[in-house]
Amino acid sequence: MKLDTKSLVLMAVAIVINVVVGQIAVWIKLPLYVDAVGTILVGILAGPFAGALTGVLTNLIWGLISDPVAAAFFPVSLVIGALAGILARMGWFKSVGMTIAASAVIGVISTIVAVPIIVYMFGGVTGAGTDFATAYLLAVGQELVQSVAIANLVQNLADKILTCLIAWLIVKRLPMRFTSGFAFYGYSKA
Repeated sequence: MKLDTKSLVLMAVAIVINVVVGQIAVWIKLPLYVDAVGTILVGILAGPFAGALTGVLTNLIWGLISDPVAAAFFPVSLVIGALAGILARMGWFKSVGMTIAASAVIGVISTIVAVPIIVYMFGGVTGAGTDFATAYLLAVGQELVQSVAIANLVQNLADKILTCLIAWLIVKRLPMRFTSGFAFYGYSKA
C-alpha cells in the first residue's frame, strides 16, 4: 500500500505524540496508558494500514530510545491501529456513542493480544499501572493468566475509551483543509 506525503507526516507526528504521552504515563505510573492517541488518529484518517504501521513504529522506536518493554507490545499497537482504521471505514467514529462502542471493541481485542505477552514474556509484571491490580488478584487466589486478563481488560476498556474519545475530538476539531485529503476521513463525518 502506498502512503502519500500527508499521511507520512501525520504518522510521524502521531508517533511523537504516542511516545511522549505514553512515556509520561509510565513515569507517573498512571493506571492508563494513553499511548495510542496518535495511532487511533491515523487509523481514523488514513486507514488500517497506516494506523497499524504507526502503532508498530511507535512501539519499536519507543523501545529503542527509552523503554524496551514498549517494543514487546508492538503487536498490540498493530491491532489497535488496524482496528481503528477498519472501524472508521465501517462508520464507527461518527458520534460519541459510536466512538465508545469502537473503543470497547479495540479494548477487548487489544487485551486478548496483550495478555500472552504480559504473561509469557514478563511473568505478569511489566511495571505498568495494572501491576497492582494483578498482584491483588493473585493475592486473593486468582491464577496468573486470569489476574492479568481481568486487570488489563478493565484498564484497557477505560484507556481505550479515553484514547478514542481524544482522537475523535482531535479529528472533529481539525480544519477541513487538513482532513479533506485523507481517504478515511469521510467515513467518520457525522
